[in-house]
Formats: sequence, C-alpha cells, structure tokens
Amino acid sequence: MQATLLVELLTEELPPKSLARLSQAFCDALAADLGKDGFRAASSAARAYATPRRLAVSISSILDRSPDVAREVQGPSVNAAPAAVAGFAKKNGVAVEALEQRETPKGRVYFANARTAGRLLDEVLAGKVAEALHRLPIPKMMRWGDGDAQFVRPAHRLLMLHGERIVPGAVLGLESGRITLGHRFMSAGDISIASAEGYEARLAAGKVVVDFAQRKQAIDSALNAEAAARKASLGDYKDLLDEVAALVEHPSVYVGEFDAQFLEVPQECLILTMRQNQKYFPLFDADGRLLSQFLIVSNMQVADPRHIVGGNQRVVRPRLEDARFFYTQDRKSRLEARVPQLEKVVYHNKLGNQLERVMRVQQLGGRIARMLGADAALAERAAWLAKADLPTGMVGEFPELQGIMGRYYALHDGEPAAVADAIEAHYRPRFAGDRLPEGPIACAVALADKLDTLVGIFGIGGAPTGDRDPFALRRHALGVLRILLEAKLPLGLNDLLADAVAVFSGIQLPAWSAGEVHGFMLERLRNLLKEQGHAADEVESVVSQAPERIDQVPARLDAVKRFRALPEAASLAAANKRISNILRKAEEQGAGAERSLLCEAAEIALFDALGALTPQVETALARGDYVSALTALAGARGSVDLFFDQVMVNVEDPALRANRIALLRQLHALMNRVADISRLAA
Repeated sequence: MQATLLVELLTEELPPKSLARLSQAFCDALAADLGKDGFRAASSAARAYATPRRLAVSISSILDRSPDVAREVQGPSVNAAPAAVAGFAKKNGVAVEALEQRETPKGRVYFANARTAGRLLDEVLAGKVAEALHRLPIPKMMRWGDGDAQFVRPAHRLLMLHGERIVPGAVLGLESGRITLGHRFMSAGDISIASAEGYEARLAAGKVVVDFAQRKQAIDSALNAEAAARKASLGDYKDLLDEVAALVEHPSVYVGEFDAQFLEVPQECLILTMRQNQKYFPLFDADGRLLSQFLIVSNMQVADPRHIVGGNQRVVRPRLEDARFFYTQDRKSRLEARVPQLEKVVYHNKLGNQLERVMRVQQLGGRIARMLGADAALAERAAWLAKADLPTGMVGEFPELQGIMGRYYALHDGEPAAVADAIEAHYRPRFAGDRLPEGPIACAVALADKLDTLVGIFGIGGAPTGDRDPFALRRHALGVLRILLEAKLPLGLNDLLADAVAVFSGIQLPAWSAGEVHGFMLERLRNLLKEQGHAADEVESVVSQAPERIDQVPARLDAVKRFRALPEAASLAAANKRISNILRKAEEQGAGAERSLLCEAAEIALFDALGALTPQVETALARGDYVSALTALAGARGSVDLFFDQVMVNVEDPALRANRIALLRQLHALMNRVADISRLAA
C-alpha cells in the first residue's frame, strides 16, 4: 500500500537562525534513507515543514513494505563437501537442486539466486527518524527530564502517520501518536491529525502556517504592503526576514513609532538596535534616511493591535535612549585622545596590542599612499584613528558599528572628510559582494590593515586549515585582491607584502611569511576569477605566472580568451607545452641562441621569426596591450611547426644541442610573457 508519510517532532522553541537549515536537512536525510531502502515509489516527493517549535516532513507515495531484492551469491566449490553445499543453499533460502554451477577464476563454483525479503515500514521508521535527527548539523545538544535523550531543544511529542495509520515506534523517548499542538495562544488546545495528507490544512485551522517558505512569503508581502502604504522602503532586510519567519507561527504585521528626536543619533545605531535586539523592520524615505516608524512582526492576530504596538514602543524606547546616551558620551572625548587606550587592548599575544598594530598600519598605509601618489599624511592620520572607536561605549555595545562610529566621531572632531571616510571604509569589504573603499586614502588604509593581519597571522603559524579560519584570513585576502582588481591600483603584490613584513619592528616574522601569503592569495585569486565565470584553464594560464600586478589580470585574461579564438592557438599551445617538457629535462643553461651556430633551415627561420616578433611583443607590452602581444604570436605558428617537424633538439653535438635549447628558451619566454599558453593545450 502507498500513502503519504508524515513525521513531526514537537519541541520547545528551536534556534531561529538555523531553523530553515535544520528543517531541510531533516527532510533530505529521511527521504534519502527511505529511498535507499526502496520505500519511496517513483512519484514520491518530499516536503519540509518548520515552525519555531516543530520540525516536520511529509513524503508522498511511501510503501508500507519495501520490495524484495533479488541477489546473486557466490558459494563453495563444486568439489566441496555435501554438508557445506547444503549449508550454503539453506542460508540463502534455496534448494540444493536450484544452485547453479559456473566457471570462475577460482574454478567451478556454486551460485545461488537468492531473494532478500522486504521490510515493513513499521519496523524501520523510528530508527530512520532517529538517525536523521542525529545527523542534523547541531553544534550543541541538550538533555531534559530523567531520560538520556538529547536534541537541540527538549522534545515533547512525536507524530508518525502513514496515511491515516499511526506508525508505532519511539524516538527521543517519545511514543508516536497523532496529537499535536496548534498556535500557543490562538489555538483551542490539542489537535488530532486524522491523516498525513490533511496535516497542513489541519494546522492552518489551529492558526499555524507550518510551511516555512509560505510563512516567510506572507511576512514579506505584508511588510512591503505596509511600507508601500507609507511611501517608504525597508532597506536591506532579507537576513532579518529569515530570522523573523523562524520566530512566529502565525505572522501579523503592525506599525510602531518612536520619538523623532532619536533621529539625531546616527541612523546606523538605531537600525542596529531595532533589527538586532528587537527584530523590528525600520522604514526609510526615498533618499534612504531613517523614518521614525518601524514594522513589528507579531505572533498574534488581533482586531485591535494597540496593546501590541504600545508594548513594543515602550520596549524600544529604552534601547534608543541607550544609543543616544552612548553617542552623547562618546563625543565628549576626541578620537585622538582614545588612541593611547588601545595599548590596553590585546590584538594577539604574539603580535602585541592594538596600539602597536595601529602604528604598523600607519606606516604601511603611508607607504601605500605614496605609491598611489596620494596624500600620505592623510592616510597616516586615518590609520592612526582607524581603531580609536573600539574603546567607545557605542562600539562596546554594538561591535558591528566599529569604523562606522569612528567616521561620525571623526567628523564631529573636525577631521578632514577623507580621513573620516577612510576610518569607516578600511574595514571593507566586510563580506562577499560588499562595497569597496573609495578613493586612494581609504584604499591605502584598507590594504594596510588587511595586509598587516595576513602577514602577521601567517608569520606566527596561524594559516587557515580546512574549514577553520578564526582570523578571517580568506576574507582579508579576497578584500586585498578585490581592491587591487576593481579599483585598478598599480601596485605590485610582492612589494606590498614585503612592505607589510618590514613594518613589524620588534616582532621577528619568519622569512617565508610574505612568500606563503603570496601563494595563499594566488589560490584565492584562482577561486575568485573562476567564480566570476572565467574558464579554469584560462585562469590557470594567467595565475600560474604569479602576476605581480593584480590590476592587470583582467586584461591578461581577456587577451588569453581572444588568443584562444585564433585558428593558430591550439597548435601554439601544444608546441609551448612540448617546449616546457623539453626545457624541464634540459641541463643546458646560458645566454640566447647564436645565429652562426644554426645549421638547419627550419631553425634559422624560427630564429628570424623570433627576431621579428620580439620587438612587436615588447612594444605591445610596454603600452599594456596584452591582446596584441599575445595574438602577435600567431605569426610564429608556421616557423614553430616547421622547427618541430624538421629539427632534432637533443643531438649528440653539445654545442649544437645547447644552442637549440637556448633558442627554445627564447621562444618559451616570448610565448609566456602574457600567460602560460601551454595551459590551454588539451
């Protein structure tokens, strides 16, 4: 018999930030396990449900018994004792007369065509549910009551229905049944689920929107409708939307308001306290300025929401008062007066305190600014003040505001706008897709801050391992690469790393620190370029050359892409790969090839072709025209092909062999000035 299977675990309030992930993982694991053992029919479909206090799975077309499985089993030799043959037949449930004889590498043996009987759903479901729950990505378990059961939160009821029938079994110490609970306040007590197919509708009658995606969509629509009615916008609210959808079972949206005088506080502070502490949705005008209204997602649907709105308004006021207090108090001291306090803030026990770090970033930021032709004094001032907001009350309460508050306080102190902007922007990009710092001052400080972290942490042996990256070194490396790439800064990566190591006065970093960071960053560059859609072999052709100027990488990739489209590309790439293999094995070193030592017409033609091509390539490279530099090589295809057809490189004459190796070295160097085109060979 086929029917829909329903499994629901009723718990105390589950972690909201991981609810959707836990729900889908539970659904996927249980559905896969049932499918592996043949309980799912071809038309079966699985659906995950989740509310703040339940995880549930509905899987259609589940069999009450898995099919029998035919299998072929190899047995003993035909020369084995009759008792052994009879035992083999009995073990596999067949008669001795039904055994087959076949030749194998070990001789002639018996085979049994056995069948493994299917299993009843009732026998296995509880174990499969328990295993699916056990495999959930839960970092910390809880115990409750007198039993030994463990889960992310205490569990109170278990439903396991196959169609209308209860599937017996126990999970987490709970016996399965058909009774669940609806909304904590708006439902009239226990709810009996008559059949698995009616689960969603039955819970809807109990004021529970059990489908997480539907609940999230309902909240999103209601939020946008309320915002549109006030000609306002919601800003960047999607992350909060996921969390709020995991906090309510029956969402209703109401409008709250706070005293407009709080708008004197930087809006980032108010936004953060409303979103992070209260889970409210701030509203913004057409110019992105915060309004004094906000949206509340309540778990209660009432005709008159005045009590809900009033209660939330009373709750948010002290939070906003705290923000205003911190802002007022922080501005009583200038940022520069707070810098000495950084001496008491440990950065890393092997790398000193934050003041020492600020001094390094100041030196490095000034050097980078000079390389960019920017005002080094402004960059050094910005770097000096960049961490000065860490001891402030506002950043102490909301660490997410570091840099942001520094900018406000710097402007209040009368610092130049470029300095204030760099204080905020030097943390960027904070996450994938985040904005980059703008302008050479901000870029110089941002690069200095990230490079100091990279070479310092690598230097004390803190390189990332596997999934562990406690110092966010991957993010810092990508930040440096994105700034160099997207801001098109004409800076050498090795020069930056060498300068970053040089400012560590008093701290002895290993000589390999900058080199290891360089390799680490090139690996991040590979991944970044592939994520941007570039072909893997084209990326490798450029990155394998360890480009010093990261800002030139896009132009080199474009040149490789255009070169690849030429009809001569495949032949030249294959030739370059062949040359690489020859040079790798060659012992001969030395200067360039001498024309007087060439004797074959084909090698003379290649020598002359190189002589004509080299100035073309060098001129194109000098003006940054990588396309012309690389496509010019197409003119050498005939000479290269002829050389390999008619000339033997590894001849017995040592002088002739060395001269031909030298000629190939010249060709190899010219072909790889832009990229290693051998990486394009099939």
